Amino acid sequence: MAVPIPVRSPFLIVNPKAYLTGSELMRLAHLTDELAGEFNIDVVFTAQHIDLRSVVAETTNLCVTAQHVDPIVPGRGMGHILAEGLAEAGVKAVVLNHAEHPLTLADLDRTMRRCEEVGLATIVCADSDLQCRAVADLDPSGMICEPTANIGTGQMDAGDYIERTTQIVKNVDPAILVVQAAGVSRGADITRVLQQGADCSGGTSGIIKHPDWREILTEMFQALADHRDAQATGTAASTAAPAN
Repeated sequence: MAVPIPVRSPFLIVNPKAYLTGSELMRLAHLTDELAGEFNIDVVFTAQHIDLRSVVAETTNLCVTAQHVDPIVPGRGMGHILAEGLAEAGVKAVVLNHAEHPLTLADLDRTMRRCEEVGLATIVCADSDLQCRAVADLDPSGMICEPTANIGTGQMDAGDYIERTTQIVKNVDPAILVVQAAGVSRGADITRVLQQGADCSGGTSGIIKHPDWREILTEMFQALADHRDAQATGTAASTAAPAN
């Protein structure tokens, strides 16, 4: 059974991939942690494996998340990443099957089961409608549904991909948290994603490449907070933003 991601919806994902490490990664982590506390919004924050323990130690409002793990058990496995090591370091979740690190279905299934054994939540990436349905059937904690062609482009899908794939996942299991972030670069993009049914948005290049991290993160956090508050007052449906 999937381990729940320790976050409240709507939440933000900040995924630096391999753009940042060391002091620059920690600068982003500290800033994100500060704003998460200010806006009372939960954050899934990924990092390079070597930086994960530092992020855990120096933040309080982040669900610290690894960018990969391998389906090995303690023992032989030179060069592979052990799930027990991540859990011991305080990591709460793992992203799997990203377009930049794809897995076979068999390896994905084995890796997800290993994560469950040590108490790690799994956030699994998928592209097409068929992939989204197949991954949802594997019982992940959350999913990142994203068309590979839009990753890192700053251009969101112009059609109904967000609404359609989110519904595919929720039809399998409404408890699976759905992230839609491909091409997201502004607060208005996050508003659109949430209003189309997703639980989370955020991104990588839209944050990392912005000249002022505080400015763009504040804009994104504000969009999430506005949506949360609108949901609380029953007005979310009347605040729809135009699609890009």
